[in-house]
Amino acid sequence: MATWTTLIVLVAVVVVFAGIRLATDVPNIVTGRQLDADSFEARYAAVPWLAYTHILPGVVYLTLAPIQLWRRFRNRHLRWHRRIGRVALAAGLLSGLFGVTFGILMSFGGVLQATASALFGTWFVMSLLIAYRAIRRRDQRVHRRWMIRAFAIGLAVGTIRLWIGLFEGLGILTFRDAFGVAFWLAFSMHAAAAELWLRWRPLPTSGLRSPA
Repeated sequence: MATWTTLIVLVAVVVVFAGIRLATDVPNIVTGRQLDADSFEARYAAVPWLAYTHILPGVVYLTLAPIQLWRRFRNRHLRWHRRIGRVALAAGLLSGLFGVTFGILMSFGGVLQATASALFGTWFVMSLLIAYRAIRRRDQRVHRRWMIRAFAIGLAVGTIRLWIGLFEGLGILTFRDAFGVAFWLAFSMHAAAAELWLRWRPLPTSGLRSPA
């Protein structure tokens, strides 16, 4: 129960911040408002297509992934599990690929943020591709393990926001400086948490049905 509560809270954080971004960026983009090049919002106004090809599919992926990992739903509604899975996979790959590009080219937190985006973004995309290859072989166990790894990395986006708020709120780091540190902390924590979960909670052989 605590695990699902945490997941829901982090997904909610991502959705809320995506909404804030839209509310902030759309007026800037529509009106062509000139922003300070060093401001946080300038990146989104400068290349909105790149930013939102990452953000919007990412929100879709993170809202669908918990349903896909819900064993009861999967076992009772296998056809819907497969349909939703196709949408989630496409959204995740799109978000991941453009997220890596945006994170490197438009890094607000400097080298720390760019390197974290490149490393963990690539891991996220690779995890999805390995999961897809496994399900094509009808290897449900391997598929689910790699989907858990991908979801953990994707969910780190919510934790990043919490770390930034904590650092800035306590006066430990400035808003800009907090970004790179928060990226590395959040992504590392989530990657480690996924591996610990997979080690301590091995998946049962029962309940993993063939998609055929």
